[in-house]
Amino acid sequence: MNVAEIRKQFPILDQEVNGHPLVYLDSAATSQKPIQVIETIKHYYEYLNANVHRGVHTLGSRATDAYEGARDKLACFINAQHREEIVFTRGTTTAINLVASSYARSVCQEGDEIVLTPMEHHSNLIPWQQVAKATGAVLKYIPLQADGSIRLEDVEKTVTDRTKMVAIVYVSNVLGVVNPVKEIAEIAHRHGARILVDGAQSTPHLKVDVQALDCDFYTLSGHKMCGPTGIGALYGKKALLEQMEPVEFGGEMIDHVDLYESTWKELPWKFEGGTPIIAGAAGLAAAVDFLEQIGMDTIDRHEKQITAYAMERMKEIDGIEIYGPQQDRAGLVTFNLDDVHPHDVATVLDAEGVAVRAGHHCCQPLMRWLNVSATARASFYLYNTEEDVDRLVQALRKTKEYFGYATG
Repeated sequence: MNVAEIRKQFPILDQEVNGHPLVYLDSAATSQKPIQVIETIKHYYEYLNANVHRGVHTLGSRATDAYEGARDKLACFINAQHREEIVFTRGTTTAINLVASSYARSVCQEGDEIVLTPMEHHSNLIPWQQVAKATGAVLKYIPLQADGSIRLEDVEKTVTDRTKMVAIVYVSNVLGVVNPVKEIAEIAHRHGARILVDGAQSTPHLKVDVQALDCDFYTLSGHKMCGPTGIGALYGKKALLEQMEPVEFGGEMIDHVDLYESTWKELPWKFEGGTPIIAGAAGLAAAVDFLEQIGMDTIDRHEKQITAYAMERMKEIDGIEIYGPQQDRAGLVTFNLDDVHPHDVATVLDAEGVAVRAGHHCCQPLMRWLNVSATARASFYLYNTEEDVDRLVQALRKTKEYFGYATG
């Protein structure tokens, strides 16, 4: 993998921030975009821009081909069995809310169980809280081990015959934990439950096969996988999506409308009310092409190497605490430095041209489990190098000096 050549395809990386070459270590929040994605979106608006499905003119046909072609491409990328199992959404948050509002509220009753983990992003926590409030279902949590991982024996103890839904993140955006979702799906199905997998942090970095995972629902966001913002998708098994009702109503999703009754289109369009995110879908398709050209296994290997190097280098710094597993983790390192607030750490790093994330990372329950109010996070992607890590370590040493700590 020639990272130097890959970096040339990301125009935003070729700039200085505060007088230093940019080191972008915030891809878990959003990834940067390669030129072919940028050019695809530009091309769409210059040559294809029209509404989809309804028009019979040439531009409408071109736009429809681009939009539906993106659906085919994404279905292949995650190995969905049917193209109709891909519903375009604004992102992971919208996709999870769709399942919670349409599926879970219809199947959950008082006393039923929804199983989560304390490491869930707020987007995969709050919707289930609302389902529980609306239906009387009970939230249950799989306990975490000291390093933030989960054990399958604890999953076995938590999931019961009263469990209707298991909702779990594939890759934690804080701990870097990669959860055994295939095995968790087997346990859920043995008890008659359905499983939703939050794939926001896994789809950009791992080869995803939803059929092999046997998950019932899978969600993703385009902007974390080199695609544009505002576009994502819900994968759902066809039989489940067919029994679900839409949650947004209006144009595009209807079949027949009378004054007092209406009927819906077939899958997946019954869930895509209003003018869809056409340019975003075209950009997401270009992102999928870009990732497949490099190869997801290649990306995964590169990130593991960078992360291992970062863990080794960062441990050289006295007073640093790193959260999550020490090995077998995804491409991010979440940490705190001595008694320096994470926002102060991020501010000093930014002055050195190093961009990291600081805060609770939309995981306040997990922060409380870690017994901290916030953390700093450096997250890596296919365009990061060991030199980026060296710049991070150098900037962290300067941070310690700035706040009056002896460097280590």
